[in-house]
Amino acid sequence: MSGYLDIIFLLVLVVIIFSRLKSILGTGGEDAKIIMVPKEQFEKVYKEMKKSVSLEADDLPDMANLSPLDRDLAKIPEFNKNIFIKGAQKAFEMILSAFSKGDSSTLSKLVDKELLKKFESVIKERKEQGITAETDLIGFVETEVESVKFKDDEKVDLVVKFVSEQVNLLKNAEGEVIEGDENYVQKISDVWTFEKTLNPKVNNWLLCSTKKC
Repeated sequence: MSGYLDIIFLLVLVVIIFSRLKSILGTGGEDAKIIMVPKEQFEKVYKEMKKSVSLEADDLPDMANLSPLDRDLAKIPEFNKNIFIKGAQKAFEMILSAFSKGDSSTLSKLVDKELLKKFESVIKERKEQGITAETDLIGFVETEVESVKFKDDEKVDLVVKFVSEQVNLLKNAEGEVIEGDENYVQKISDVWTFEKTLNPKVNNWLLCSTKKC
């Protein structure tokens, strides 16, 4: 086992060293210089790596100790929960802003066709009545993935709960506030469902449903 691990560490070190060399040498040319890595330096880095990285079985993720939710999330190809949460928060902010501004072009890139129709219906109704919306997202109190649903082995839905602080206003054609208070910060809970194909090459999540808690 030890010999196998040594081979892995050597391969990792080779990749790191060649990456460093590539950044120095670029793609070649008259000014490129060959940099030789001293054996002592190579062995030093190798030993430090062995101290800081362990591939022992005890250090590997134990699927049995994961929650049912995390086990389902692990089935999604190349899924990273922290990265997804950050992306979902950004999407939440963009969709909220686009909806309040009546920006269908932006919404069409972030939500599926069925939900887009519903959003556009509300936008059209407000426009006909001369109503404008203003939404100010103050920040997120909580963002959590609540559940996972696999659909026909082709798509996956993630249900996400957002708890955020917002200031929401509706104004009439004269600019008078008819709903909301610009001095009142609301704490709002939303449950949104995002969907994507299980193809690892496609990382585009689309919002497909929303509801208030």
